[in-house]
Amino acid sequence: MVCCISVCLKFFYYFAGLWSCSLWSREKRRLAKQLLLSNPVLVRCAASQVVNHSEVLQRQKDFTKSNPHSESGTFLYSIVGFGAGLILGAIVKSHYNEWSRTKRYLTSVLPCVAAASPFTFTASVDHNNNEPEPPPKQESPLSKRITHNFIADAVEKASDKVVYIDIKDARRGSYVKFGQTLSNGSGFIVSEDGLILTNAHVVTNRPRSSTILVRLHDGSECDGVVEDIDAVSDLALIRVKRCSLSPAPLGKSSDLRPGEFVAALGSPLSLCNTVTAGVVSSVGRPSKELGLRGRDIHYIQTDAAITFGNSGGPLINMDGEVIGINSMTVTSGISFAIPIDYAKEFIAKAEKKRAELAKYPEAQGSDRRRYLGITMLTLTPSIMQELQSRGNMTNRFPPDLTHGILVWKIVVGSPAYQAGLQPGDIITHINNHDINSSRDVYKFLEGRGELSMTVVRNGQRYFVVVVPEE
Repeated sequence: MVCCISVCLKFFYYFAGLWSCSLWSREKRRLAKQLLLSNPVLVRCAASQVVNHSEVLQRQKDFTKSNPHSESGTFLYSIVGFGAGLILGAIVKSHYNEWSRTKRYLTSVLPCVAAASPFTFTASVDHNNNEPEPPPKQESPLSKRITHNFIADAVEKASDKVVYIDIKDARRGSYVKFGQTLSNGSGFIVSEDGLILTNAHVVTNRPRSSTILVRLHDGSECDGVVEDIDAVSDLALIRVKRCSLSPAPLGKSSDLRPGEFVAALGSPLSLCNTVTAGVVSSVGRPSKELGLRGRDIHYIQTDAAITFGNSGGPLINMDGEVIGINSMTVTSGISFAIPIDYAKEFIAKAEKKRAELAKYPEAQGSDRRRYLGITMLTLTPSIMQELQSRGNMTNRFPPDLTHGILVWKIVVGSPAYQAGLQPGDIITHINNHDINSSRDVYKFLEGRGELSMTVVRNGQRYFVVVVPEE
């Protein structure tokens, strides 16, 4: 547009000069024609081509004297026209310069096409030798990707506090980090001195020879030690030898409302730093409705996907605060988390216990037990009578069996597994002492040395020697 205005101004100057010249020549021709028409003698002379040159000049002078305003009027008209053109052009030029200084940014918006022009034009130059000012910078409006990704904002606040927990069997590799993975889960940092919260089932039911490998968000790995376990609430604390860690902010699960957006962080199927999102389906699902006996916990129900490996990871709200610990899933769209208020009580009790043990260090090993690796069931008289009454159990339970414990499960790789114990075995004696309940087994695990067991399997008695792990 600036180029178009400059072209118009230059054409205006050209046309003003041409108009003045044409006006001068037209008046001159008109004057000569009037002179010829007004003198019949000149007409006759021109017709006969016999004319005296001095006579023609004398006639022209006489006509000029008789018409004094003809020549001066023509010249005056030309001067006035040319001057008016110059003045008008100067006025338009000054207004154009003022407009170009205030509207210069149009040159960066409207393109100038000079390829089709027969002339070559240059951009306007500031007479003050100042560089043209850049167009005012306008801030672009925020996109929906920035203003509406509130889940990403919440995850960004808590993702670096999540850890990956790997349970490795040290006996199956030269080094711990190359050992076989027995199980894995997730957790999150709750204190700067290396305290990590997770589920109890992530770190229990494992061989004593196994080690806990904790991988932080930055990829660094360190060994972890179980500091405290609460099997009732399914919570556990792991300690790593790291300082200056960034703990996750803990919210209040009592303030939750159904329908709130939440995100579950963890490592499902060993895929670290995985995020799933959903809403709170219920804020207080009783454990009795889930068929969990012995637990007085009201779980948080959510439709955020919680898979194997997510256990122990944080469930966060949209402020990035932890409001639950991922615990279990029933089916797709129905998962449960332990409220963070229960975890706060557990952490407070663990810190109190730790402070008491620091005051009385001699009492730390009084209740320490060795590891056997079995799940036991005490055979009470009523249970034994029920089992013996079943037709398929007659061969397994001899009629003279009056006491013992039933081996329900065995951890793979545990001392009991390596000694040859199997699920369904009945332990009746340990070191020639009768075993009437699981409490008797725990007493032997508190002592030293190997355990010589009498085992009933399919109606036959066997002797098995087990060396529990410290």
